[in-house]
Amino acid sequence: MDTAGSSGGSHSAPQDAAPPTGPAVYDVDSNDPDGRLIDRAHFSKEEIAQISAVMQALGELREAENRLRDASLEYMKLGQTDMRAIHFLIVAENSGQVATASALAVHLGISSASTTKLVDRLERGGHLTRSPHPTDRRAQVLRITQETRKSAMETVGAQHARRFHSAARLSADEREVVIRFLLDMAQELGSGDLDWSPR
Repeated sequence: MDTAGSSGGSHSAPQDAAPPTGPAVYDVDSNDPDGRLIDRAHFSKEEIAQISAVMQALGELREAENRLRDASLEYMKLGQTDMRAIHFLIVAENSGQVATASALAVHLGISSASTTKLVDRLERGGHLTRSPHPTDRRAQVLRITQETRKSAMETVGAQHARRFHSAARLSADEREVVIRFLLDMAQELGSGDLDWSPR
């Protein structure tokens, strides 16, 4: 967030100042020096510093996830939506569910036409197969190929599974706090009423 042009010269950065790096990128005061986004008057300096540390930790997690995502896309030679589709098919198979194109479309939030193109592309690439649905003549069952399943599970899946160890190291009470915090943050991010239309 660029604050150099905002009113109040005391917050303007020197012309030769280096751009913020590390924790400064996520520091609450650095991002909102004038309190325009968040009124912090009733928070102590210690509380603000700790909240900034939380933002820093979330930022580091997001960056780690982005690096893993980029590495997985490069390794599998697929797009992000393709990888989400493969994950869906693996989970469906693991849970004994029948995966169809319509179910995949709902999961990905894309149209039927886009889903058809995606399924065609993944089939041509040898990542999935189609077979007649056992009870619905209009539908087809989608299944991940064993080669793609093995590649995904041994690389991307193995890395993502390491999250389990972090959660397991917490006590039951700590996990409840983390769950409540993450769900609350998801709610905060999803409840905004901002106008995103072009200006």
